[in-house]
Amino acid sequence: MNSGAEPWEQGPWAAKQAVSLREHLLWQLNLASFTPKDAMIALTLIDALDEDGYLHESLESIATDLSRFEVTTVDEIEPVLCRLQHFDPIGVAARDLRETLLLQLSIMPEATPHLALATRLVAEHMNQLPAREHSGLCRALSITEEEFRGGVHLIQQLDPRPGASLTAQEPEYIVPDVYVYHHQGRWQVELNAHIQPRLRINALYTGILRQSNNLQETTLLKQHLQEARWFIKSLKGRNETLLKVADAIVLNQLGFMEYGEEYMRPMVLREIAEVVEMHESTISRVVSQKYMHTPRGVFSFKYFFSSQLQTADGQTCSATAIYAMVRKLVAAEDPKQPLSDQKLAEILEERGIHVARRTIAKYRQGLSIPHSSERRRLI
Repeated sequence: MNSGAEPWEQGPWAAKQAVSLREHLLWQLNLASFTPKDAMIALTLIDALDEDGYLHESLESIATDLSRFEVTTVDEIEPVLCRLQHFDPIGVAARDLRETLLLQLSIMPEATPHLALATRLVAEHMNQLPAREHSGLCRALSITEEEFRGGVHLIQQLDPRPGASLTAQEPEYIVPDVYVYHHQGRWQVELNAHIQPRLRINALYTGILRQSNNLQETTLLKQHLQEARWFIKSLKGRNETLLKVADAIVLNQLGFMEYGEEYMRPMVLREIAEVVEMHESTISRVVSQKYMHTPRGVFSFKYFFSSQLQTADGQTCSATAIYAMVRKLVAAEDPKQPLSDQKLAEILEERGIHVARRTIAKYRQGLSIPHSSERRRLI
């Protein structure tokens, strides 16, 4: 009797084992035969995907980012992207809806009914499909209404959000990527050493290289050693970038670190990009799914980026600070006379912050705080 797990129970889809899209793709990446450079390109592409599995960042931007470690061109990225798009789920890493649908159609058996028509509709007439009247399109394609409905039906069986089906359902325990602490009058930022891979080149191979007299063997070893050094350098560069971004965020949000979220200042990706001298898209990737441990708790890097509102003295105030103020005012209100949205706006006006009543209502709803009349009834 075979007591081991069946092959289908060993993958990331195993029962009771929920995984994220990123984990699922990394699992496949580890099984694929990529060179170290192609693996780094694939990893960068995976990090750039949104939760639906789409790649919205341009290949030119990704090439620019990777060129910091070694010269990388769009021509080198495209074949890696093509391989990634055929990972499970098919259609992941597409640039738009049309591309993901075509990828899914391309793997269907040729005998699939209406396959050719569905492919043509997606490739050439995607923008016309949502229209209610299709008689003109049928005449242009020389097809019947029944054939058209067959092609559309096949398209409707496809998944427009291939990455959305992979979401981690089990509780996720956040491990901070960086630690922020106050030491000797200064705020310090350091990487979490426990989650950083410690890689080094095995001295055995450098010893073999020195002793080898075989030209072909020496050339092959030199190539592999160079790729290994490049891979280690790339990981080091990623960590350095993460630390620079974390440093810049803390420097811009000293008020929050010192006094709390009411002192959060408005901040956008462009500000940090200018400080660290990188592209905004690079900063967006760096802060994605990264967490910072501070004396005030563990926060996502993205938490520190907030839109701004104008104050009476011409200064700006972050939306996060407004949220904090509204929550604090409601928590301290008289239960018998809860504050209305208009009253909350007036109180903030007295503090020099111009906020419309409807904006207060939106923020209150975002905090899951009931209307003042409902709060009164709940007492």
